[in-house]
Amino acid sequence: MQLTGFDGKIALVTGAAGGIGAAVVRLLHASGATVVATDREAPVVEASSEAIASTGVRAGLATFHSHALDVTDADAVDTLVATIEADIGPIDLAVNVAGVLSTTAVLDLTAEEWRRTFAVNTDGVLHVSQAVARVMAPRRRGAMVTVSSNAAGIPRHNMAAYAASKAATTMFVRCLGLELAPLGIRCNIVAPGSTRTPMQTGMWTDAGGEARTIAGTLETFKSGIPLGKLAEPEDIANAVMFLLSDQAGHIAMSDLYVDGGATLRG
Repeated sequence: MQLTGFDGKIALVTGAAGGIGAAVVRLLHASGATVVATDREAPVVEASSEAIASTGVRAGLATFHSHALDVTDADAVDTLVATIEADIGPIDLAVNVAGVLSTTAVLDLTAEEWRRTFAVNTDGVLHVSQAVARVMAPRRRGAMVTVSSNAAGIPRHNMAAYAASKAATTMFVRCLGLELAPLGIRCNIVAPGSTRTPMQTGMWTDAGGEARTIAGTLETFKSGIPLGKLAEPEDIANAVMFLLSDQAGHIAMSDLYVDGGATLRG
């Protein structure tokens, strides 16, 4: 099935400097979208021949725009959205990928670490989603996808702040989707599990980290991955692309787990 609904559209992506965000940018661009890629520092973005080949669309028909954006700064978000609308065109699609990890045990968790985690993972999604929704609403069209985490749905050892921030974000997006659906704007969530990104590999202390992640660890009550492999960033990006596409035109407020079965839930 060829996904459609991207050619000539303008898409805003946060957290686009690497990992899942960069994969989303590549696929959107290869599908014909004009992509505004953002991160705390303006990301370097380029189309991959693999992404172009997988979609069958010549990426030269679209363009990249790269901007620095701190999603914790609501005024900066509003300013960028206004700039995009004025200088590039109407935002049709938006993907919230920006996020930070926290691996502090609850008894050691400081108020500052809690606020740092929520500032990006939850407040940042609020700021971007509000700003984009305000320009989409009068047009009565658009689609947003937020990359959350399977940690939003299952307790994780030494990850209370991260899991709580993602759970809050997930419910925020579902409430947002409820309010925006009557305006023709679809809001959905993709919840990845362990994915081969710097966030994941940075938690490994030795060469056995990947094997332990796949097998699970009894001492931390963490289940393994039934599919027996990590996700690649493109696996998550493909799910994002589906939810943005015309083929998902009747899907709203969904929470799609893409974790190889790790949380043993749908």
